[in-house]
Amino acid sequence: MENEIFATAIVLFGMTFAAQVAHSQRAIAFSGIENARDIGTLVMQNGQTVRAGMLVRSGNLSQATDGDVVVLKGKYHLTDVFDFRLEAEANAAPDRIIDGVSYIHLSTLPKALIEGFASSDSSDMASMDKKGMMETLLKYAMNPKAQSMARQLYPIIVTDSTAQHYYGAFLRGVLRAEGGVLWHCSQGKDRAGWASAFLLAALGASREVIVEDFDLSNQSYARQVEAMTAKVRDAGGNDEAVAFMRAMIGVSRENFESTLDLIDQRYGSLSQYIENLLGFSKEEQQQLRKKYLISE
Repeated sequence: MENEIFATAIVLFGMTFAAQVAHSQRAIAFSGIENARDIGTLVMQNGQTVRAGMLVRSGNLSQATDGDVVVLKGKYHLTDVFDFRLEAEANAAPDRIIDGVSYIHLSTLPKALIEGFASSDSSDMASMDKKGMMETLLKYAMNPKAQSMARQLYPIIVTDSTAQHYYGAFLRGVLRAEGGVLWHCSQGKDRAGWASAFLLAALGASREVIVEDFDLSNQSYARQVEAMTAKVRDAGGNDEAVAFMRAMIGVSRENFESTLDLIDQRYGSLSQYIENLLGFSKEEQQQLRKKYLISE
């Protein structure tokens, strides 16, 4: 059951939902790139602001249009793309290649989840159409064990040594970048969301700012979330079933905040986690802030 659930979640990460534009001034209305927003203009705890037009989080770039490329190169001066997907996901929907841009692949799904995906009947699952995948998720939403496994996804990611290594590599890559940086997974919500959380924390953001940015993915996928949770309710699902579906289609703010609490409890603080587990030193954090923060 665990392998099936995680395999379903991984395949889901690779699906396209035609996201709405997030209701945020930082949202970027690309034609073929979902759930995109600029980290710029967010205010850090020291009163400084993140530079606009340099740091972008999004879904994958496989459907990026010519117009999107013009914006990425012209407005955001893109030089570096970080892709947190599995190799199989990236091969199934490869990023559009943009001249002059470096692509860095850092699969941040923990080994246990990857092995679960490989050991399940992944070929059948990968060939499912969207309707089949939604029907599968509806079935799992009613299962208490599946609900529990969904709550464990974020803790598994943040406590995995390989994921920690790659998220540290991402922070160092952002520090070294010569131009604009974009990072994504498939839908730009979970794996990319944690990358954004670590980056914002390294820049000196408050927990409130970090959580609010993470939660904006629910606005991007609001129509799909509401449609699927309505199906859960119609099928007699309880609050736990609804929470499972919201976490699969959008993001779980509750699970995210409880995992931040876990980091505090186990590692002391998010700042200590970034320094000691991700290997991104205080000196590097200061360099990052000097590079990307401005005083209003």
